Amino acid sequence: MAAPLLQLTNVSKRYEACGSANGLSVLAGVTLEVAAGESLAIVGPSGSGKSTLLQIIGTLDKPTGGQVLLDGKDLNQLDDRQLASVRNRQVGFVFQSHFLLPQCTVIENVLVPTLAGVGQASRLSPSEKKSKESETGATPVLRETADARATRLLKRVGLSERLHHRPGQLSGGERQRVAVVRALINQPQLLLADEPTGALDHASATSLGQLLVELNQEEGVTLIVVTHAMELAKRMRRVMRLEDGKLREDKA
Repeated sequence: MAAPLLQLTNVSKRYEACGSANGLSVLAGVTLEVAAGESLAIVGPSGSGKSTLLQIIGTLDKPTGGQVLLDGKDLNQLDDRQLASVRNRQVGFVFQSHFLLPQCTVIENVLVPTLAGVGQASRLSPSEKKSKESETGATPVLRETADARATRLLKRVGLSERLHHRPGQLSGGERQRVAVVRALINQPQLLLADEPTGALDHASATSLGQLLVELNQEEGVTLIVVTHAMELAKRMRRVMRLEDGKLREDKA
């Protein structure tokens, strides 16, 4: 049996109050396994720690206790440079707000995550490149292949006529689709989506939810969605509920 892509063991998160003995415990012994290619929704009341959990999985935050393994690597043991590489190469993020650069075109926005590796990869000798791929577990995405991938994915999500538009010329649903393609451009193993449909009307939210499910299957990317929208959550293969700091299978 293959090892899970993502494994959390007794993960806790506590925020200490400055100058006070009273702190806030958000996560209390969260344990979770997610297989490669799986889709998972995490639901729960506001303030339950869903976004905090997603940020810990995506290395944007660190747990107070416990262990997080991504593709067999203990994220707690990585330094800042290694964590930045994980975020850039192994994890894609989609947030409620698209965070597109207003001065850049659609395709330029999509290619932003590739810029960190393009110059570096182009300067590597063949032996250095092979060593780098072995170290990171991923092939650097060069500009030539990134352009082709960006164009293909934008066409796939229905934006082939919008490549040279700027975000201000797009609808909310179109901007979020650009954000999804940007998150996928470096061929991540894990796609994390935090309330991705929260700012969209019902029709756009339904369309984006279906798109995420289809891309999960087509790209073979593991998908974890944090959402209040049960319509979106039920599209995932598995639904879990975070409440009182604990993560449990949702029975609803």
